[in-house]
Amino acid sequence: MKDFSVRPRGWFDDEVAIDFPSLRALVERMREAFDGTEPEDRGDLLAELRLSAREAFDGVTVPLDVPVRKWCVPCGGCGEIWSEPCASCDGTGEALARHPVRLVVPPRVQDGDRFSLSVSAPSASPTRVEVRVVLS
Repeated sequence: MKDFSVRPRGWFDDEVAIDFPSLRALVERMREAFDGTEPEDRGDLLAELRLSAREAFDGVTVPLDVPVRKWCVPCGGCGEIWSEPCASCDGTGEALARHPVRLVVPPRVQDGDRFSLSVSAPSASPTRVEVRVVLS
């Protein structure tokens, strides 16, 4: 009979490091979906949209680049590389990226009108944007 109490040591047994992405963003998204609240440390982005009187009357579609938080590519969202803080994201596991959006402004908006939207980009947490219309 073979004795299985002694296991031969495999290559790299002591050098295996299992890195998991940070779960902070996932937990925040779960909390938002459960109770409808936003994370405390992330306020809405504020944007001012300048329109002519004609554009406000007719309605317009405008391009908008929204900054979103995505997983940091170099560290894979872990915030560290080989037990050292990631220099690209300062150890947060997240990086800012721009996500293009086409914003459809309805006709007959007025100066000072506000509306908010939620932008969801692939591999990024939802970002809330509040837009205020300014007629020029």
